[in-house]
Amino acid sequence: MMRPTEPDPTPVGLAAWIGGTAAAALGAFVIYVTFGGHILPPSDTGWMLSGRIGPDPVQYWLGWTTFARDAWHWPPGSNPGWGMELASSIFYSDSIPLLAFAFKALQPVVQVDQYWGLWIYACGALQALIAWALIGRATADSLARLAGAGLFVLQPLLLARLGGHFALGGQFLLLAGLWLCVVPGAGLRRLLAWAALMAVSAMIHAYILPMVGALWAADWLARAVDRERRGWSLVAEVLLAPVAGIAGLWASGFFALSDGLGGTWGGFGQMQLDLLAPFDGGYWSGLWPDIETADHLEAGNSYPGLGVLLVLALGLVAWVARPCLPSRRYWPLLGVLAGLLAIAITHRVAIGGQVFEVLSLPAWVVSHADALRASERFFWPVLYAALLGACVALVGWLGGRRVGIVLVVALLLQAADLRPGLARLNDYFAPQPPEVPLRLADPFWREAARHYTVVRVVPTGMQAPNWEEVAVYAATLGLQTDAVYLARLDPRAVEALNAVVAQRLDNGFYEPRTFYVLGDERSLALARDSMDPERDMLGQFDGRWVLAPGWHGQTPANAAPR
Repeated sequence: MMRPTEPDPTPVGLAAWIGGTAAAALGAFVIYVTFGGHILPPSDTGWMLSGRIGPDPVQYWLGWTTFARDAWHWPPGSNPGWGMELASSIFYSDSIPLLAFAFKALQPVVQVDQYWGLWIYACGALQALIAWALIGRATADSLARLAGAGLFVLQPLLLARLGGHFALGGQFLLLAGLWLCVVPGAGLRRLLAWAALMAVSAMIHAYILPMVGALWAADWLARAVDRERRGWSLVAEVLLAPVAGIAGLWASGFFALSDGLGGTWGGFGQMQLDLLAPFDGGYWSGLWPDIETADHLEAGNSYPGLGVLLVLALGLVAWVARPCLPSRRYWPLLGVLAGLLAIAITHRVAIGGQVFEVLSLPAWVVSHADALRASERFFWPVLYAALLGACVALVGWLGGRRVGIVLVVALLLQAADLRPGLARLNDYFAPQPPEVPLRLADPFWREAARHYTVVRVVPTGMQAPNWEEVAVYAATLGLQTDAVYLARLDPRAVEALNAVVAQRLDNGFYEPRTFYVLGDERSLALARDSMDPERDMLGQFDGRWVLAPGWHGQTPANAAPR
C-alpha cells in the first residue's frame, strides 16, 4: 500500500455527517436494488424458507428459532434445543451469535422472527461508510470518496455472500481492520479497539476472525517497531486481543464440539483461489469473458468487477508514473496481506482449472488447516487493500477532483458489467408471502404433532434425507428433532446415534412419544420387520415413509387443554 496523500484536515461536523450518511445510504441503496425491500420486516420469513435461496437460510432460521425459545445456557451460545444428541450451539447454525444474543435479550420487549434482512442492509451501509472513511485518508474530495465507497459495496465478493451466506457479508469488519492499520494510534484506545473488533468478529463468523486477527498482528508489529508508538499497552495487547477473540468464540459456543471441525465438504487445498479467478467474469459479468478456473463450491465469486479491475490497472499505472515505496509502517501490513494471499492460494496452486501441488504439507498440518478449508475467502482483505491502494495511488497522481471523475466512471462501468450477477440475485430473492406453508402438508403431520414430542430422521447426519422439511415442521409445531444441518457436526456422535436408532428399529423397542421419518431402504426394511400392525403405523405421507409407533389408540401428548 502506498503512503496516503494526506488531505487537508478531515472534514468534521456537518460536512462529515452528510458525507458519511450519503455513503451509508448508497450502500443501503445497492442492497435494496439487489435484494429488495421485502427482506426487511422482522416478521417476514417466507423469503428465507421458500427454498429459492437454498438450504442455508433455513439453517439460520432453525438455529435462531430454537435458540430464542429456549432458556439461557452456559456458555450463552449453547443451543440444545435443535439436534438432540447432535445439538451444539448457535455458532454452528451460522445464525450470527452477536445478533442472536441481542434479540434474545430483547424478547420481553420485541419479538423478532428473523433479523437477517436488517443484517444484510447493515452490511451494505457499513461497508460503504467505512470505505468512505478509508478513502478519506487520501482525499477530502466528496465525489471521489462516495464513488470509491460505491465500488467497495457494489462488489461480487460481498454481494455473493449476502446472497446466501449472510454472516460472511460482515466484510465491513475487514475494512475496519484496515482502518486501524492505516490510521495512526497507540495506547489503551487502540488496544480496546482491536479487542472489541476481535470479539465482535468471533461472534459473527469464524472465517472473518482469523482475517481480522492477521490485520491486528500487522498493526501490532508496525507499532512495536515504531519508537514513537511503543508503550506498555503493546505487552498487554498481545495477550488481551487474542483473548478477546477466544472469549467471543467461547460465548458463541465454538468449543461445543470436540471433533468434526474439519467439516464435511472438501479440505484445505480443495477450495483454493485460482490465480485466474479475479479475471473470470463467470455468471457475474456481462462485459468480461467467462474463463476456465477451478471448479469447487467456493469458485465463481472472486471476480471484483470490471470497474474495480479498471481502477486497479490505473492504480498500477499511477504507481509506475510516480513510483514510491510504501512507508515502513505499512511493511508488516504488506507482509500479512501476502500471507493471506498464500493461504487463499494454498499449497495446491490452481491456474485456469489446472491444479499443481507445489508444496507437500504434512498430513497433520492439512488436518488442522481443514477448519479453514474454504481458503479462497482469504482473498477478500487482499482485494480490498489493493483497491484502497489503487485509489491512494491515483490521488497522488491525478489529485482528488480528477480521481472523483475516474471513480464515477469506474462505478458506472461496474454497475453495467455486473447486471447478470445482480439479476441472478434479484431472482433468488424474488418476493414471497410473509409466511410459507409447511412442505409437509398432509393432515397426518399436524395430527402426529399432537401425539408425539419427538420426530427423528433415519438415518440422520449432515443434510440427511428429509432433514429440511422435517426440521422446519418440528420447529414450527414445537417438536424435538435430530434433523439438522450445521456448519460442523461431530462424526462420532452421528455414527453412534445412527447405530442406536437402527438397533431400536431392529428390535422394536421404540422411544416413547417418538416417530420416525425413514430416509433409506435399510431403515424402511427394519421398520417393516419390527412393527406391530395392530399397534404401530407404517405409511407414506407427502412421499416420505413414516413409522408411527403406538399410533393406534395412542393418547395425544400435545393435545390442547379443554
